[in-house]
Amino acid sequence: MNLRAVRQACLAAFVYLVAPAVPASAQDSLSAPDSASGGLLSPGDIIKLNVWREPEWSGEFAVNDNGIAVLPRLGAIQVTSMTADSLREFLVDSLGRFLRNPSIEVIPLRRVQVLGAVRTPGLYPVPPTVTIGDVIALAGGATNDGKPDQIILRRNGEELRVKLRGSTRLADTPIRTGDQIYVPQRSWVSRNAGLVAAGLSATTSLVIALLLSR
Repeated sequence: MNLRAVRQACLAAFVYLVAPAVPASAQDSLSAPDSASGGLLSPGDIIKLNVWREPEWSGEFAVNDNGIAVLPRLGAIQVTSMTADSLREFLVDSLGRFLRNPSIEVIPLRRVQVLGAVRTPGLYPVPPTVTIGDVIALAGGATNDGKPDQIILRRNGEELRVKLRGSTRLADTPIRTGDQIYVPQRSWVSRNAGLVAAGLSATTSLVIALLLSR
């Protein structure tokens, strides 16, 4: 084997080791949102309610496992058949019995866990209008060893790997309350590319020296 062939073989080995192994499923674009993430409220969501000039009627109200939220003045309401907009219309009509021309804002919050190679992993309530990048940022952003361009969605013990797009809104993804967003760690070789390169360089030099000594 001549010297040029040795150099090419070593370079190919380095590229192969450093290039991240990305499963084919990880390269898929985000799938279309299901009914839960497309707008309908779901168990585990939090309803953030702002009633203008009525702070005692405002606040955050959890949707229980049966899809019921206990709301001011109205009591227990089945909300899982509603979107945020339809719930707001319902509240304007219902609270109109107590208020004149009520001004009401309804913001659904999804409770999503952010785990893995992030600085502050934890559970975060987020509105569907924020982006995936915003959710990662709430957890302090990815660590230096993290892989922020690729996340793993975990739901009910199953994993769905999708390509992270920082500008994609949560509402346009399959992510819903109860899901886990996991930021994976880069491979050891990728995190230690300099060390690997130095090792390959030393190996190349040794091979060349052996060939020249023949």
